[in-house]
Amino acid sequence: MSRNTSGTRNAEVGTRNELGKFCSALRVPRSALGFTLIELLVVIVVIGILAGLVGPMVFRNVGDAKISAAKAQLELFGLALDQYRLDNDYYPSTAQGLEALRTVPQGDPAAHNWRGPYLKKPIPLDPWGHPYVYRSPSEKDPNGYDLLSYGRDGKPGGDGEDADIIQ
Repeated sequence: MSRNTSGTRNAEVGTRNELGKFCSALRVPRSALGFTLIELLVVIVVIGILAGLVGPMVFRNVGDAKISAAKAQLELFGLALDQYRLDNDYYPSTAQGLEALRTVPQGDPAAHNWRGPYLKKPIPLDPWGHPYVYRSPSEKDPNGYDLLSYGRDGKPGGDGEDADIIQ
């Protein structure tokens, strides 16, 4: 039998560690066993508490982001409508709609100087899945247009995320 100088002795039935304590080959050291049930439960409770605190703040910002996205989209439609008006001397009619920004419109008033498409992509729905509302002439200005989203509820009026977004 050979003896090494580090103070450990190897055998078929066990080993002696640096502290001189004998560990059986059948016994697994505590550090290799993993986590106890209590430790796992504590971690799950901490994660649950954090999710309960952070979750509502994250979902509140989703509504604000949808409102911002709708405002940005309305602004882009407004720029395209202004370009259409510069080329054709008038805005598309309500019947021609926003699709007149993508394809040559049919019906009155005829677009004699159409230089589109004024939008590269198809007209999307608003962030809540409803179509944008376009009216020309405007209810307030006979030479203008109304462009809006009715918000989350898809109905005129409302508060918060249900409020109308007008360009």
